[in-house]
Amino acid sequence: MAAFNRRDLGLLVLRVGTGAVLAAHGTQKLFGWFGGGGLEGTAKAMEAMGFTPGKESAIAAGLGEAGGGALLALGLATPAAGAAAAGAMAGAVAVHAPAGFFATAGGFEYPAFLGFSAAAIGITGAGRYSLDHVTDHVLDRPWVVAVAFIGTALAAAAVVGRRAVEREEERTEEQAEETAP
Repeated sequence: MAAFNRRDLGLLVLRVGTGAVLAAHGTQKLFGWFGGGGLEGTAKAMEAMGFTPGKESAIAAGLGEAGGGALLALGLATPAAGAAAAGAMAGAVAVHAPAGFFATAGGFEYPAFLGFSAAAIGITGAGRYSLDHVTDHVLDRPWVVAVAFIGTALAAAAVVGRRAVEREEERTEEQAEETAP
């Protein structure tokens, strides 16, 4: 048996902690657990923030957080899990960005930290104390990393871009109404 490794233990602690927080946050969105709004409440909130369609946006955010978080905690498909969670958190950063940086004002500090942590774990790998290690890294290959990060980056860009277009259309409509006789 290999000797105890502090680096791998540190990765285990970081993975399980970050993954558990993300998974809990995602289950709030999907199932209403831990005081969350569930899919219906999250969909309404998403639409109120300009993310349409709300239900699909809620499902994507919830799956990225819950699924990515659970996989991170297990250390399974770690690059894809990190990318999925980081992508979900990029969307959350976009939601909170208008409030500034700090969480005390409703800003994006918290989702940014979770996103950076998930991305760092995805890039670094799960370490020896993980299901990736047990399965001989079958889901931890360079092409999986590339596909996962590109896929989540494109998805996040599409959501943020769609929201920006919708907000610009709303501004144009409001300006037209203000200038109408």
